[in-house]
Amino acid sequence: MPESGERRKRARPVATALRAVQLSNTDTAMHMTAHSAMATVWLVFVAYRPPLQHSMIVRARTVVTMDGPPIENGAVAISENRIVEVGKFDEIKTRHAGEIFDLGEQTLLPGLINAHCHLDYTCLRGKIPLQKTFTDWIRAINAEKTKLSPKDYLASINEGFAEVRRFGTTAIANLTAFPELVPQITSPIHTWWFGELIDVRAPERASEIVDLAIESLKSAQNWGLAPHALFTASKDLYRRCEEIAKRDNVLLTTHLAESLEEMEMFHTASGPLYEFLKGIGRPMDDCGNQTPLERFVGAHGVRALPRWIVAHLNELAESDFMLLERSKRRFHVVHSPRSHDYFTHSQFPFERLRSLGFNICLGTDSLASNESLSLFAEMRAFQRSEPGISPDEILKMVTVNPAIALRQENIIGRIRSGFCADLIAVQCSDRGNPFEQIVAFDGLIDWIMVNGNL
Repeated sequence: MPESGERRKRARPVATALRAVQLSNTDTAMHMTAHSAMATVWLVFVAYRPPLQHSMIVRARTVVTMDGPPIENGAVAISENRIVEVGKFDEIKTRHAGEIFDLGEQTLLPGLINAHCHLDYTCLRGKIPLQKTFTDWIRAINAEKTKLSPKDYLASINEGFAEVRRFGTTAIANLTAFPELVPQITSPIHTWWFGELIDVRAPERASEIVDLAIESLKSAQNWGLAPHALFTASKDLYRRCEEIAKRDNVLLTTHLAESLEEMEMFHTASGPLYEFLKGIGRPMDDCGNQTPLERFVGAHGVRALPRWIVAHLNELAESDFMLLERSKRRFHVVHSPRSHDYFTHSQFPFERLRSLGFNICLGTDSLASNESLSLFAEMRAFQRSEPGISPDEILKMVTVNPAIALRQENIIGRIRSGFCADLIAVQCSDRGNPFEQIVAFDGLIDWIMVNGNL
């Protein structure tokens, strides 16, 4: 029990603690944003409220730190927006003063990190019927986008931010096709804004397209660039993005080897995607004899591989694995299990990529090919496809691994002294493996702390 005089709040399920902090903080507007990401190596966090100006202790039945075994009857000492210490509750309360928030029988864990998302398209949930081909899906989403205004996209992003937060996401790598909207948005979680760039209809404007995006993205705390894919972004656009990344020390992301149709296009100069792009006037002289991966690391001149966060990598040839094995440099890979299932892509080569030393993360992709923005649902879907992977390894794919991809492994993704106070709580029973129960969690988060704020 707490010492006499301590202010200990029992979180029935947490409501008391929520109210206590909300009364001591000034609410700010939740204007939401589209999808772009990443700034410099040093993170400047965007918080929903100003950091707390007092210390606190958060106690839970179990604390999962991602640094070792779960701590029973654990606690986290927090000062302003940083974790000061984590350990047994009885020890923490003797060494630290501050208001005590008791989460009761819940499990406390780091906030989740979504490594690949398109909040622009939250409003497209259920709008696109299942298509016969990936190319048909591209046509369908393009048709839906013609119906949307900037106001619709702002509302969509706003709705998306609210949803990811309800599912326990405290940081996100978000690609936006509309970087000009970013200055109008304040995100409620840590956000890397990646400007999604396409020059398929005007490759001669590659540098101009990149520079215009940067002008809008610079208003964000954390930004980066996202040439969409090899089939929609030119070699010059990729090269320009790498120049900017080197100059401004920002991250890059792209879609790569996502579908069999992309493989057909580049390897055999055939297939639905090839015919579609040829029909809209894309130069097709880069197609034939190479896989998408070979073009990415070869003809497109990509050199700064550690800067790249690559989404999908679903369709790889045996020669691709030989190429990856020979290469000493690694990029980061994001797998989106439910979007992957939606398109019925080939089996994601998780084990082979992991054996080669790739850092693999999970992301939700967009609601144009998914049902929700829940990373818990992504973990469950991944577990169904890879039942041999332990639950603690799966949880790393939405905490530790994406923190590494964002170059924030010393800031977020764990509960550790000096880290940002990004925490969530979930209901777990007092029996069984906490990691198994976390991965199996199927609900909304009713307690979340972002940057030290409830």
